[in-house]
This record gives sequence, C-alpha cells and structure tokens, in this order.
Amino acid sequence: MFTSLVILSILFILFRYSIEWIKYYNGTDDRMPNSIWRYTCDYQVKGIRDISDLDDKPFVRQRRKRNRIVTIMYFIVILAFIITMYFIASILSFILN
Repeated sequence: MFTSLVILSILFILFRYSIEWIKYYNGTDDRMPNSIWRYTCDYQVKGIRDISDLDDKPFVRQRRKRNRIVTIMYFIVILAFIITMYFIASILSFILN
C-alpha cells in the first residue's frame, strides 16, 4: 500500500512535468493548439504534404516532439489509473481483513 502511494506521487510529478513540456511546445508556434490532450496531426503545414519534412521542417519536427510528449502523458495517465486501482484494492483488502 505504501509503495503504490509512492509510485502514485512519482507519477503525479511526471504528469505535471509532461504537462509543462506540452505547454512549452504549444507556445513555440501559433499553429500549435492550446489543448493539452489533443494531438496536433489535424493542423496543416504550409504545403500540400502534411506528413513529410519537406514543406515546413521546423514546425513538423516540433509537432512530432509534442505528439511524442502527449503519448508519454497518456501512458502516465493509464499507468496511474492502474496503480490507483491497485491502491484502492489494497485499502479494501486492509479494511475487510
């Protein structure tokens, strides 16, 4: 029970750290969205192609970095949910025994 509480606090710190990185990348370009939870694949770059680096290399690379951090943030949230369920189960086990 204590270890899951420690892991949850570490995951919370990592979550806040990833949120600050997303906010940083949101502020680097006007075309980045203000949303924290949304991927930036819906936002077009300057040319016809949206996937490649050929049209707007700095923006596409920043967008990929931001999307990678959003993926890490989602992973942290899912892992925190699993650890929270384990923590609640251990509390219930302690109460019922």
